[in-house]
Amino acid sequence: MNHESGKKRRIVRTEYSAGGIVFRKHPHGIEIAFLLDPFHKWTFAKGHIERGEKPDVAGVREVKEEMGIRKLRVMAPLGRIDWWFRERRGTAHSPKGALVHKFAYYFLMEAPAGTKLYPQKSELIKAVRWVPLDQALRLSSYKDVRPVLQKAIAMLKSRYGN
Repeated sequence: MNHESGKKRRIVRTEYSAGGIVFRKHPHGIEIAFLLDPFHKWTFAKGHIERGEKPDVAGVREVKEEMGIRKLRVMAPLGRIDWWFRERRGTAHSPKGALVHKFAYYFLMEAPAGTKLYPQKSELIKAVRWVPLDQALRLSSYKDVRPVLQKAIAMLKSRYGN
């Protein structure tokens, strides 16, 4: 409490994350990897960038951890999105009730054909699955991620004609 004004001090944090939109070549065409997050929404792997870590390196690390992928190749940056939220529970990064401005950098990543996915249960990831390229936009649950997904789809169609 600020005694001079009688107002509560507001906590605002800025966080930086990185992740990837992962694809693989399949005999029936290109497929995109999705995960079902703790809020029961289909999205892409991402997580905090550690001190001194480059966004693309953090993105690869997070995708490997959250989706159980061993081998990835970064193909291209897809851009950055940002959003605001209030921390519901306290975490190591933000106290409960903190207002957070989050920035997430996304990269297009290729996994080898035949790559299997394994959800990171400790991060409360409910499921992971491969989805045909033409169904990816319909499955994507978060509207703010759609611009980077659309860019990934355009790049993949341009490169592979799928």
